[in-house]
Amino acid sequence: MTVHFIGAGPGAPDLMTVRGLELLRTAPLVLFAGSLVPEAVIAEAQESARLIDTAPLTLDEIITHIESANAIGEDVARLHSGDPSLYGAIAEQIRRLRALGIPYDITPGVPAYAAAAAALGCELTLPGVVQSVILTRTSVRASAMPESEDLAVLGASGATLAIHLSINNLARVVRTLMPYYGATCPVAIAYRVSWPDEKLIRGTLGDIREKVKLLGLTRTALILVGRVLNANDFEDSKLYHPAHHHVLRPISDGDPN
Repeated sequence: MTVHFIGAGPGAPDLMTVRGLELLRTAPLVLFAGSLVPEAVIAEAQESARLIDTAPLTLDEIITHIESANAIGEDVARLHSGDPSLYGAIAEQIRRLRALGIPYDITPGVPAYAAAAAALGCELTLPGVVQSVILTRTSVRASAMPESEDLAVLGASGATLAIHLSINNLARVVRTLMPYYGATCPVAIAYRVSWPDEKLIRGTLGDIREKVKLLGLTRTALILVGRVLNANDFEDSKLYHPAHHHVLRPISDGDPN
């Protein structure tokens, strides 16, 4: 028996990994958060599988279901949206499983920021513009942010920011980042990427609040901030430049360089 923590990806079943789908399709018990994992993904489970929505459950109740499966030797598919390594709350579950001696493994998934970048048709790092992406969030009721990871501290870097779980704090996000990025800095809000009701809202720090307010988005949305979102004036990568040589593209005999 194994508990398989599976990254369900952003929403569309075909954006799950092959491994993740195979584990989901063969598991007798499937645990998932119904508010974050769409029905189209759950539909990939076998007909006989027991499906349990964990959204209304406590950690103890989730572990009880896993213990019951362990007692009869049944594998468990534990689905988490996006990639479970980021804001997945798997560490606390794993700690319980270790204490109980229940084996587990982790299958990564497509994270929200990667799915958002794909939907927007952009790269989050560009030569001469920005070479770092910071994955973060703002303080919410569930847990506070360490002072050293305050949004103002991270914003001072000028990196591309992927701000999770913070659409309700958008006004504070804008106020905090304005001094570092400026009112014209591009912003994109990615709502339920790859779901049937996906929305992509483009704007700037100066106008994004009004655009989001009109749509009434209050959850399940990622905030992307950075100059890469509409950059056209950037250098080509040196990797493919004719003068750049490496072990797979050595200097030719006639190359003056």
